[in-house]
Parts: sequence; C-alpha cells; structure tokens
Amino acid sequence: MATEKINMPQLGESVTEGTISSWLVGAGDKVKKYDPIAEVMTDKVNAEVPSSFTGVIKELAAQEGDTIEVGELMCYIDIEGGGTPVEEDSKAQQEAGDKQQSNTEASGGQSMKKRYSPAVLRLAQENDIDLENVNGSGRAGRITRKDIEKIIASGERPKAPEPKEEPSRQETKKPEKPAAPQVSAQSGDIEIPVTGVRKAIADNMVRSTTEIPHAWMTVEADVTELVKYRNQVKDNFKQTEGFGLTFFAFFVKAVAQAIKEYPQLNSTWAGDKIIQRKDINLSIAVAKDQELFVPVIKAADEKSIKGIAKDIYDLAMKARSGKLTPEDMQGGTFTVNNTGSFGSIHSMGVINHPQAAILQIESIVKRPVIINDMFAARDMVNLSLSLDHRILDGLVCGQFLARVKEILENINKDTTNIY
Repeated sequence: MATEKINMPQLGESVTEGTISSWLVGAGDKVKKYDPIAEVMTDKVNAEVPSSFTGVIKELAAQEGDTIEVGELMCYIDIEGGGTPVEEDSKAQQEAGDKQQSNTEASGGQSMKKRYSPAVLRLAQENDIDLENVNGSGRAGRITRKDIEKIIASGERPKAPEPKEEPSRQETKKPEKPAAPQVSAQSGDIEIPVTGVRKAIADNMVRSTTEIPHAWMTVEADVTELVKYRNQVKDNFKQTEGFGLTFFAFFVKAVAQAIKEYPQLNSTWAGDKIIQRKDINLSIAVAKDQELFVPVIKAADEKSIKGIAKDIYDLAMKARSGKLTPEDMQGGTFTVNNTGSFGSIHSMGVINHPQAAILQIESIVKRPVIINDMFAARDMVNLSLSLDHRILDGLVCGQFLARVKEILENINKDTTNIY
C-alpha cells in the first residue's frame, strides 16, 4: 500500500480557497476514483470534490468548516500498487509540513487556534465556554469539536491563565503600532462566523471599492408597452415552455444588444492596458437563502428572449439546489442585477471585479407622466449604472444607457419576437 495526498482542487476561475462544508467520507472508508469525498463551498460555487484515487481514506487533514487554499492538503488515502518509498516520502513531507506549521505558529502567534469552525462556535456559545481559554488538540493548536465536547462532558469550564509578571525595563520591547479596537459580543448577541461565500463576498467587495474608482449614472425608461406585451403572453408561454417569462429576460436581452453596439462596456482593466472582451457573457445575481451566487449567461447577444429566459430559470434552479458548476460561474464580462425583484427603485451597485460596470434593473413602478402636456399613468423603471472610471467615461456610458432605454421603450407585440 502507498499513501497519497488529495489536495484542494481549483474549483473555478480566480478561486483561491474553499471551505469544507461537509465530509462525505471518514477514515477507513473505501472509495473509488472520482467518488465524491467532500462538499466544498467557495465564493463562486458549491461543489463536490472527487477522489483522485481508488483506495482507503487514511486520515482527514482538515475539519468541517476549515478554509483551505487551492493546492493544500485535504486528506491522505492508501492506494494499492505503490511502494514503500512513496509512502515514506509522503510521511516525510507531512512531518516537514508539520514542522513548518509549528515554526509558523511560534513566530506568528495562535492564528490557527482562533480560526473556529461553525460547529465549535455554536457549541461554545450554547454552553457558555470562552474559547480564548481553551487549549486545542488540533493541528497548530486549532480547537476542534471534540475539545469542546470533552469540556462539556467534564462539567468544568476553562479559566483564563494567571497573568505573567511584567518584564524588566531591559526586556521591554518597543511599543508596536496600536491595533484596531477589537469588537466583542455582549450578552444576548449572536456571533456569526464569516466563512465561505460571505467571506468571499466581503473580500471581493473590499477589493472592488479600494481598487476601482466608481462613478454612477441613472436613466428612467418607459416600459409600458413591454409590460403589456409580457402580461399578454406570459401564461401561454409558461404552459408551452414549462418555465416563466420574466421581465428580467427582456432587460438582459436589451443590455446584450446595447453592449454589442458599445463594446467599451464589455472591458476589463489589466494594469497597463484595457482588454475589450469579444464574448458578451452576462453575470446575473441569484440568491439561495442567505447565499449569493453570480452565474453567467454565455453569449447573451446571440440568444433570443426565450433562450435567455431559459438560462435564467436553469441557473436559478441549479443555484437553489446547490448544483451550480464552476463552468456556470466563469467568464462573466458584465453584470446585470435584478434589484427590482425586492422593490428597490434606486441603488448604486458595487462592480463585480474585474468587470468594468454593473447595471441595476430597478422595480417597475406605475407613475403619472406628462405626455403631450397631459398626465398619463405609465410603467416606469430606473436603470442605474456603476462604472469603472479608469475604463469608461460619462459620454460612452450615457450613450449606452440611452440605447438600452430606446430598446426597452420600443418592445411591443408588433416589433418584438420572443423566439
């Protein structure tokens, strides 16, 4: 028997780490090559990690809730047909890695200890255990679920260590730069660990707002005829096609058409150059409970309104059932966000890095509008664009929004073919 490593795979474009949401195997389990061994959550997708070998799981090197970088060790597996040198080499690498980890911890403090899994946090909160006073038995001092269960079973709560004596004047180090004040929870507060999708969203939002100089503009469009047309055909469409015809499908089609005419919006900042993308792949936001995913409608400019509606439906169903793949999330060149679905009438979106812009489609609202010096009730919608001012200027963005507005205001039963 030889021992091999299974490392965290690359689960999507620009994905650098993944959080193990659940193990599907344990030590001693037999698996075949390509059998799923763990469910992993990233900022792009929830996915199952397959086994790279046929064999027996020897040891799980990470716990549920752990966040692991791409290429780092997940587990060891014993496989047939190998020799002792491979196994010894794996052990040597493991011992070297453990030694390096110990050295890192000694120089950098108990950083691993404070990376608590959701299960550890929940048990500690439910049983009033201060994790600062717990000595972990996991790798690099990490506190495991078994550590907390052992404390609960003993009935004794760990106490804070006795304060150490103050160092002499000669031993006193130079004062370090003061750290930001640490926010602590009070009695009755709920602590929610920032992991997985939420952590990835937070990191990407910080990167977007710190790297990209945002600018904004908004236009309103009269979509009265679009609303009438869609309401006339929606029931028959659903009966015939098996999925709904949403307003959002019309908006996505209009955006794709306008981007084809103003390709500057379909660009990426690349330091010393701007890359203008050929393919028009539109990212859309899809929510699942408290998680947000941004799958991509590929080649949106080449699809009919029906084709776009089908893609929206399929991607939403896959997101809500946890079946989005890395391919579903890759290649987006521009984002269209359906903020109107929850009643928003005006918002300023944060650009989906490294794209050049994001368009918020707000809620369709019936309002009195003056037409030919008379009031008329019309269905109006705001289109709010956030743009990267390194790539785009107000002129081209104004022209782009004007074109989207024009397309939407001319959608009706006489001019528009859904198929």
